[in-house]
Amino acid sequence: MTHSATDTLANEEIAARAARLFAEPGGEIRSDLGLSLRVQTLIRWLAIIGQTAAVGVAIGWMKLNLPLPPIMLAIASSITVNLYAHAQLSESPHLSDRSATAYLAFDTLQLTTLLSLTGGLTNPFVVLILAPLTVAAAVLRRVHVGILVAITVLGVAALGIFDKPLDWSGEGDILFPPLYRVGLWASLSFAALFIGGYVWRVAAETRRTAAALATTQLALAREQKVSAVGALAAALAHELGTPLGTISVVAGELARDVSPDSPLREDIELLRSQSARCRDILADLSRQRVLAQQEDPLARLAQVPLSQLIEEAAAPHQLPDKRLQIIALSEGPEPRLPHQPELLHGLGNLVQNALQFATREVMVELVWDASSLNVTIVDDGPGFAPALLARLGEPYLSARDDDRPVSHGLGVFIAKTLLGRTGARLTFANRRKGGAEVAIVWGQNYFT
Repeated sequence: MTHSATDTLANEEIAARAARLFAEPGGEIRSDLGLSLRVQTLIRWLAIIGQTAAVGVAIGWMKLNLPLPPIMLAIASSITVNLYAHAQLSESPHLSDRSATAYLAFDTLQLTTLLSLTGGLTNPFVVLILAPLTVAAAVLRRVHVGILVAITVLGVAALGIFDKPLDWSGEGDILFPPLYRVGLWASLSFAALFIGGYVWRVAAETRRTAAALATTQLALAREQKVSAVGALAAALAHELGTPLGTISVVAGELARDVSPDSPLREDIELLRSQSARCRDILADLSRQRVLAQQEDPLARLAQVPLSQLIEEAAAPHQLPDKRLQIIALSEGPEPRLPHQPELLHGLGNLVQNALQFATREVMVELVWDASSLNVTIVDDGPGFAPALLARLGEPYLSARDDDRPVSHGLGVFIAKTLLGRTGARLTFANRRKGGAEVAIVWGQNYFT
């Protein structure tokens, strides 16, 4: 079977598997990034400003007699939560579904409390109780949307029972007919159910379409990669095959004719080694074509155990005289991370750097809990050069330590950049017992 036929069948298999994935009943696809904490913080600040302004207008201009202490306490609770959320921005720029549900549930309950103190269902702003639910339906999974729907419906019911009628300053309480209040309760409850179901369904279909498009693009990129690598390998083999053969033959003849102590001997051996290296490069390109044909693009969408991801990243860099150990120091299910090129190349570069400078052994320690994931790469080598330690992560760093050249620049820079794109924070240090240590920390939102 020709390569083009093989590639076509592979792409058809990718499309078929993608169709099965997206047609799965009840299947859900969502963004790995989740809800933006920065956007939620900004919206909550706007809500706090609006609530404060509404209370000020009601008391100062409309002369309404409102229970000010509990109202200000409710607004102050929202300020406290927002200050806490703002402090978490540097660690977790995006919220997990659980955290987002907790924040949106608080917003719903806080608004329910304010409305119950200012007229309940008869407050003109009562429709705003649906705002957190609308946000949840657009970005969260079905089970979390269901939780917000239940909280909203219960909040609307509470407004119909435990509300404090507005005192219209001398005009007395305005009493609305019971049928009108029941109608408001029913309309808001049905609106919560409708928004929760309809918006979630529309958003889910949009995500499924985007995921299908991403899978199609992966298949297209795979085919382009295979074609490009194959064409490059074929062109190089054709163009360089004859010159390399000639160079090898001539270098061999010269090596036989030149005496071992000749000053040209070293140059001839260099010429032979470089021609052999060119042949190895051509062979490597051929292997890359085979690997590209065997690669499964859908694997990039999956999540794999952390230790498996590190083993895959370190495999191309392991050396026969140095041992690599991966040690899990936490109990419970091992975290799973996306099978992304950024992770593979970033972790691979750091492991390669550790193996290069290690004396005998490199250890990768894994520690996780409910809020963070820590990967520490430790080697028993000489450690980072003190002159470079504070500047690690910048490209093209080099120094001389104890009369030997030391360079950590470009590889560490690439690793830090790639892992930084996944939300990781990297720190570099020298251990007291000797050796270098690289600590990588992810927040809760990146792993499952």
